[in-house]
Amino acid sequence: MDSFFLEKALEQAKKAHKINEVPVGCVLVHNNQILSKGYNQIEKRKNSMAHAEIMAIQIAQKKQKDWRLKGCVLYVTLEPCIMCVGAILHARIEKVVFGALDYKWGGVYSKAHLLEKKTFNHDVSISYLPHSSCSEILKDFFKSKRQEKKKIKA
Repeated sequence: MDSFFLEKALEQAKKAHKINEVPVGCVLVHNNQILSKGYNQIEKRKNSMAHAEIMAIQIAQKKQKDWRLKGCVLYVTLEPCIMCVGAILHARIEKVVFGALDYKWGGVYSKAHLLEKKTFNHDVSISYLPHSSCSEILKDFFKSKRQEKKKIKA
């Protein structure tokens, strides 16, 4: 099931890519049903907090009419950043599954180990499920950005 929902998150990442956002996508699942979806919309909304995870969490909280998302699993294409880990903890999400590591901002394994320390009043299970398409879409996006910059300078 994890691979299936990670693919659904990848579909969301592709939506971000189409609007020239960093291609990160997310789905929030409860009882094996997608409760909400999100993708990066930072540039579109001019909001540094418009990460895929935050978008999905906000939609789910409105649907559930509760800030607590107990029993939910968050599937995201990229390791959540520190900000998103905070939102995940506060929302009481049960588990996070991600498909690519984030060596610059990762809040789970790569930079900070916020979900491993067990120092918060809520524990979140984590599962890193390496998925080549999750990392490839990001590599392709940033490669094209670098090429655009070279064209502008030329």
